[in-house]
Amino acid sequence: QTVVMSVVISFVISVLLGPVIIPFLRRLKVGQTVRDDGPQSHLKKSGTPTMGGILILISIVATSVLYMKDYPKIMPILFSTLGFGLIGFLDDYIKVVLKRSMGLRAWQKMLGQILVTAVFAYYMTHYTDVALAMKIPFAAGKYLDFGMFNIPVLFIVVIATVNGANFTDGLDGLACGVSTISSMTLLVIALVMEEPDVAILMAALSGACIGFLPYNLNPARIFMGDTGSTFLGFILAVVSIQGLFKFYAIISFAVPFLMLGLPIFDTCFAILRRVSHGQSPMKPDRGHIHHRLIDMGFSQKQAVAVLYIISAILGLSAVVLTTIGVVRAMLFLMALCVAGSVAGKLYLDHNNGENSSASGGNRVAKPRQSRPMDSGTYFGEEDQSDK
Repeated sequence: QTVVMSVVISFVISVLLGPVIIPFLRRLKVGQTVRDDGPQSHLKKSGTPTMGGILILISIVATSVLYMKDYPKIMPILFSTLGFGLIGFLDDYIKVVLKRSMGLRAWQKMLGQILVTAVFAYYMTHYTDVALAMKIPFAAGKYLDFGMFNIPVLFIVVIATVNGANFTDGLDGLACGVSTISSMTLLVIALVMEEPDVAILMAALSGACIGFLPYNLNPARIFMGDTGSTFLGFILAVVSIQGLFKFYAIISFAVPFLMLGLPIFDTCFAILRRVSHGQSPMKPDRGHIHHRLIDMGFSQKQAVAVLYIISAILGLSAVVLTTIGVVRAMLFLMALCVAGSVAGKLYLDHNNGENSSASGGNRVAKPRQSRPMDSGTYFGEEDQSDK
């Protein structure tokens, strides 16, 4: 009942804040900028209010404060979340208010993320009973301990997930929807594993994201900006670590990677792609997963729907993994992947057939190639930050 009320309260706050914050940001002219040389269909997005992550953050904080007395473990995560929210806010403020197109420099954002993560790591290692040593399955009570690498592993997981969420924020409703699926996955796992603090926080996050989503879906009335994507990645990463390191090692590693599979994969692939082309890992380009889908001919709504389905499959597999065991969960994931692949193939074949008939045999346009972005926007929410 408490979890349900947390979802409802956060949802209502988020929905009610929308009609207040959106006009307010419009009056402040806190609007998105779009490249003139991008697709003509996206020029109308210019001026759409950004920094909408404030709406989600207020909803989470307001809801969590109501339950903080009974669930005090929420407080440190909440303060650290505010720290990451501040980093994203400063980035957006510099871009849209001070008109400095690149916002915070990559090293400035990274430094801020490291500092906030360091504060949380200090709290976690000195004031909590969460052990980074994990029980090894089928090993008669033995534990896996990273020793001196415990803290570096914590930093890598948190910062990679934060930037992965930022990379995912490239189409209307994409980052918010993926975060909703991930938070609901964590909520179910927390309830199954009897982690009330995690459950309350994830309930507040789920309700806030669901309430924000109608304003953010294509065509978006507001973008969450780095204000939202930065702290969403942090809160999901931290809750995964703090709530799941008590489980078997294989589950502790597999669940976060399944649940946050889309942003993690996009981050790793972006770094490898840029390095292999002799570019800086921080150099923005149009090679992210959502760009690839757009180049394949999907519309924005179709691309977002495909990525929602992938996230849902991974999230459902994470839930199954924590409830019925490793082998069954892997078989379940394989079955879902096969079913999704077949369904996708049938859908694409159907669409290609219709397009061929409509075009009367006209030559299909060659997909756009991934290329570096000097500045500006190509699709939806992707802005001029280092993505």
